[in-house]
Amino acid sequence: MILKKKIFPRRNIAKPIKNLRTSGQRKQTLWDQASRWYDSLVGMSGSDYHQTIVMPGVLKLLELKPGRRVLDLACGQGVFSRFLLGKKIKPEGLDSSEELLRMARSRSIKLIPYHLGNAGDAKVLNGQKFDGVACLLAVQNIEKIEPVFQNVAKWLKPKGKFVMVLTHPCFRIPRQTHWGWDEDKKIEYRRVDRYANEMKIPILTPPFVDKVNYTMTYHRPLQNYFSALLKAGLYVDSLEEWMSNKESASGKRSRGENRARKEVPLFMAIRAVRSS
Repeated sequence: MILKKKIFPRRNIAKPIKNLRTSGQRKQTLWDQASRWYDSLVGMSGSDYHQTIVMPGVLKLLELKPGRRVLDLACGQGVFSRFLLGKKIKPEGLDSSEELLRMARSRSIKLIPYHLGNAGDAKVLNGQKFDGVACLLAVQNIEKIEPVFQNVAKWLKPKGKFVMVLTHPCFRIPRQTHWGWDEDKKIEYRRVDRYANEMKIPILTPPFVDKVNYTMTYHRPLQNYFSALLKAGLYVDSLEEWMSNKESASGKRSRGENRARKEVPLFMAIRAVRSS
């Protein structure tokens, strides 16, 4: 999980509900345990980035008319599902965390179906079809994307669209990209230490303070995403890079910082279409 201030990407997808014990007996996932903390960050309607950049951008890329069905993949507390419902789209959610889904159900007035399951399991949501699938700020927390993309292709109707948003894989790699300041030029720059190879990066996440339990983020270069999509029969027809909408308070470096935000993207959105 890449957790920087008010970005909040997240998590892996766990076991399907039919293979789990009852809530009182079921072993909690790491994201079940961290659910209250994560919910305190994202809240009912999402962060400012969700509200102003990510969710409107994904809706635009989905290009769906009211009444169409959309799967909100790694839906968490249902923030995007509720957003879609407000746009007269018919959403359904899929996530690994029973606790986060409990929160989603409690806030959705039973109008949105939510499923607990593994997005890479060949049997999950078996037989269901959607006009669109969206995955917001979570794909970088899924260890094996190939079976997930294969399922996405299976869930989509012909010509259906899959939109995924991730923190930019070229410029926003935990521990491998950093801001720097050039005093001579008075500019802020982005330093990239590593990019071309896949990386598994552990991220300590509250309440895990013992340095034993942590969530994981998986960095991949762009070609790996494109290759996995192609193998699944999904063809990329749109790629957008979204900048931060923040501005620095007035000061010596504010001009350079604001310029850097407009040059170095914060998010990348990839749209892929099922071929037939």
